[in-house]
Amino acid sequence: MSRKQVFQFLDLPRTMPQRIPVELRTSGDWGELYGKFDKADAQYQAGRCLDCGNPYCSWKCPVHNAIPQWLQLVQENRIEEAAALCHSTNPLPEVCGRVCPQDRLCEGSCTLEEFGAVTIGAVEKYIVDSALAAGWRPDLHDVQPTGKRVAIVGAGPAGLACADRLARAGVHPVVFDRYEQIGGLLQFGIPSFKLDKAVIAKRREVLEGMGVEFRLGVEIGRDVDAAQLLGEFDAVFLGTGAYRYTDGGLPGQDLKGVLPALPFLVQNSRIVGGNDPWGRPIAGWEDKLALPDLNGKRVVVLGGGDTGMDCVRSAVRLGAAKVTCAYRRDEANMPGSAREVANAREEGVRFLFNRQPLSIEAGADDEVIGVTVVETMLGEPDARGRRNAVPVEGSESLLEADVVIIAFGFSPELPAWLSSQGVQSSDNGRILVGGTRLPYQTANAKVFAGGDAVRGADLVVTAVAEGRDAAASIVQWLGVEAAPRQVAAA
Repeated sequence: MSRKQVFQFLDLPRTMPQRIPVELRTSGDWGELYGKFDKADAQYQAGRCLDCGNPYCSWKCPVHNAIPQWLQLVQENRIEEAAALCHSTNPLPEVCGRVCPQDRLCEGSCTLEEFGAVTIGAVEKYIVDSALAAGWRPDLHDVQPTGKRVAIVGAGPAGLACADRLARAGVHPVVFDRYEQIGGLLQFGIPSFKLDKAVIAKRREVLEGMGVEFRLGVEIGRDVDAAQLLGEFDAVFLGTGAYRYTDGGLPGQDLKGVLPALPFLVQNSRIVGGNDPWGRPIAGWEDKLALPDLNGKRVVVLGGGDTGMDCVRSAVRLGAAKVTCAYRRDEANMPGSAREVANAREEGVRFLFNRQPLSIEAGADDEVIGVTVVETMLGEPDARGRRNAVPVEGSESLLEADVVIIAFGFSPELPAWLSSQGVQSSDNGRILVGGTRLPYQTANAKVFAGGDAVRGADLVVTAVAEGRDAAASIVQWLGVEAAPRQVAAA
């Protein structure tokens, strides 16, 4: 390689696909914020890769994508081979290319990060979108049916990843979900300005073409008996996610105009994201699904994770006059993606750091009028190594608000029908797996689990990784030979 080629990253800056102008976003445009690279743009960015001897980008990626290799294939315009290589490690690459916090993962670990990391996520999106649009599909011609059948409970990222890998091993996956569309929170929780729902529809088409069967609008424990499920299938995978929101115990959180984040996002995906109102409301949330009109209102979102960023940016598009995000630590300790924070700021969101909510205040007719917060300073690290937010005495103030959205996070909860089958959980609701058994295998040897149901609320890509790897354990337990990974020659 010539010196000019080695140092071309100095002359070729990092670029992102064009974005929807901010004036359209703030006036209600729900389209995906980032557009798509064309061939020239994708090759331009892929050509900046140094092809490091130790690719930190791949190591930092939870699914360990072969990133330098598929960047090279893009340069050579071998897009279908690049798509096959993407799928060899990631069953949902077009989703991760859109929603992964690349700034904290692959791109944040890129050797060029100081000069401007390679735009890995956008190139991944280009590869898969282009290949699927051209008719490429996973090649399963050499896969021999084993006669084995596995039930997958939950059509979210963990369940879909598991289904993909089982199909590649000749095992017939049947995916159950209580909603009428696949995707879980990909469909209902992530706003369409981050993930166009047509992407999920295309992935369903691909999976069904691989032989995956979906039984939607079916709830296990209500429509199908747990014992019947275990009797009908050779194994069961649980990808039931984390839907129980963290209760901050704030006085006034039951006032009119106070909403948990997830039902707010779920209902928005139905009524403003271009989707029909399919499925059933999550139990216990029925009274929260009649959303208030945010037009011209003051909205305060409590919490600084990616869910909080989805809420503030949705509120902007719903016409809120003023949107504020309050977080109890400083910006450096904020768990949300830095890119999402920057997008929110650009859209007019105000951030108040080192503010801990104490109570939600009521006005006439028990309607919210604001949040009392106290300023904080960072103290000693907690058990997880994060510095505690310590209140500053006498620093209380009122954040005026017409609507308050609580985004403190989510946790799993073991359904009763699972505990009746010997599946165990920890005190925080996470399904217990592994131990002396295979990875992802529960106390009931026939039942496996992965994703948020096991880890607690985490990234989409970690759920994908666990669904993929749980499938390998299921295949091993069933005693069938896994199909070889599709790997393109670089």
